[in-house]
Amino acid sequence: MSAIYNIYCDESCHLEHDGQSVMVLGAVWCLAEKTREIALNMREIKLKHGLSKDFETKWTKVSQGKIDYYLDLVDYFFYDDNLHFRALVIPEKNKLRHDKLLQTHDTWYYKMYFDLLKVIFNPHDAYSVYLDIKDTRSGQKVAKLHDVLCNNAYDFERKMIEKLQIVRSHEVEQIQLADLLIGAVGYVNRGLKENSAKVAIVKRIQEISGYNLMQSNLLRETKVNIFIWKAVEL
Repeated sequence: MSAIYNIYCDESCHLEHDGQSVMVLGAVWCLAEKTREIALNMREIKLKHGLSKDFETKWTKVSQGKIDYYLDLVDYFFYDDNLHFRALVIPEKNKLRHDKLLQTHDTWYYKMYFDLLKVIFNPHDAYSVYLDIKDTRSGQKVAKLHDVLCNNAYDFERKMIEKLQIVRSHEVEQIQLADLLIGAVGYVNRGLKENSAKVAIVKRIQEISGYNLMQSNLLRETKVNIFIWKAVEL
């Protein structure tokens, strides 16, 4: 019997002219039947640390005052075997030459999302993909991305990739977890060290995973899978 999974995606510094050289796309996924249980567990961690269950976990909110909460959340991610994470890192987005490849930044963006997700998909299972996209063209992007993913996977009847849907990050715990993990991957790949709380989170992830988060690891690694994307030399 096929399994049904939910995939929760987020992105950091994905716009073409945002002045950032490192871009990160990331996905947290779990069995659909475990979604509610995981969300409740994450809310319990918030309450344990004196936060409202509606507190929105975000990398930009990481501070020394809430470091115990964020470290606890990282530990929970590693403790729960139902949770998985994959990040695709573009180290030098500012050096891309889309004109040379006769493509737009949007076209390339869809390709990157396909590269992020293609190793997660199993043709014998079914998936619902939820995205937190932060610009005014989210609806158009999701429709196009669904087409691209299905076409590349030969899933023309959309039996494998059943749904792509925009969600509000403050309502979905797994999107918030993706935001946190993506933030950590982006932080270390940008060589930043100014925020001691963020450094502590990066170190905790590195220690438990055994990966430095700055190098690609094997595709069969499904707990913390990192892919450092490199552009073709022209």
